[in-house]
Amino acid sequence: MTDNSLAPTLDPVALAQALIRRPSVTPADEGAMDVLQRQLEALGFSCRRMKFGEIENLYARRGTARPNLCFAGHTDVVPVGDDAAWTAGPFEAEIKDGVLFGRGAVDMKSAIAAFVAAVSRLPQDLPGSLSFLITGDEEGVAEDGTVKVVQALAAEGEVIDHCIVGEPTSANLLGDMVKIGRRGSINAWIAVDGKQGHVAYPHRAANPIPVMVDILTRLQSRVLDDGYTGFQPSNLEVTTVDVGNTATNVIPASAKARINIRFNPAHKGKDLAAWIEQECREAAEGFSGRVEALCKISGEAFLTEPGAFTDVIVAAVGDATGRVPELSTTGGTSDARFIRSLCPVVEFGLVGSTMHQVDERVPVQEVEALADIYQALIGRYFAAFA
Repeated sequence: MTDNSLAPTLDPVALAQALIRRPSVTPADEGAMDVLQRQLEALGFSCRRMKFGEIENLYARRGTARPNLCFAGHTDVVPVGDDAAWTAGPFEAEIKDGVLFGRGAVDMKSAIAAFVAAVSRLPQDLPGSLSFLITGDEEGVAEDGTVKVVQALAAEGEVIDHCIVGEPTSANLLGDMVKIGRRGSINAWIAVDGKQGHVAYPHRAANPIPVMVDILTRLQSRVLDDGYTGFQPSNLEVTTVDVGNTATNVIPASAKARINIRFNPAHKGKDLAAWIEQECREAAEGFSGRVEALCKISGEAFLTEPGAFTDVIVAAVGDATGRVPELSTTGGTSDARFIRSLCPVVEFGLVGSTMHQVDERVPVQEVEALADIYQALIGRYFAAFA
């Protein structure tokens, strides 16, 4: 099957296959955006390619009136791991026994295809606008993707009233969970530089390890909070500690560590960064070497309060599945953390149990059902907000 075989009235599985067959491992695009752009233009969307650095991004809109309902997602995928371990080739998009295999089948090319398919079933003269904000940089460092598109759109005065991100939010059954918020995330790289020396002559050296141990003990001893309404407690995790020492009789010259904090709205990233830096300064008192902490906030915590917008999504899920989804803030970060500066945002998509795994896969029926949910969602949205 070739990309040109896709008809304007859309089979979501066919489009998902066409997208999966583009090996768009971050930061490569490999034509994935072209596949999507052709399909959206056939449905009457005006498409803008917004390239930053080496990242391909796409903003497409049909209509000029408000409200503007946006679907956001990403065409980039994580590496496949061991090709030979896959039941079907990771970029062949093969269907076996009613299940679609391929990298991106769950996270999240099928969701993009399902939303496009939903749009293709609806009249073009909706009482408002539909738009797509699609990036190729969600699985990478996320510096040239959605965050820059959002900044550019805001500078231009583009108005998006509400946004749904098609991340695989369902936990066990399609439609059992909608994400209405996420915890924030901050990474810190801590370096302690001392002086190498012989273990028998410690007065001639400056051992960085006790200082690093003190820093990590200080950081881990604080209970950040006991939770926040609708959110899990914040947690700090040490993700690596390294001194690079292969000898038993040498005091090493340096020690390095990295930590990550996932935090709820009880905290701001800048406050946590200031706390980490302060603990490092206090631990360094009396030490003849150097202590440095580099903090990077990758996203603040946010919550879209339950209300009319979440009611639309809950009702649409019920229309198609009969389920009442849980409104949740669990899980990692997503590009919703950037879009929240433009408008209220929620996340809803497929069951995420195989994302990033070998044999990432989704039942074909669930892709089709997701398109039904998105179709009901769009209809309900304009009935509620137009």
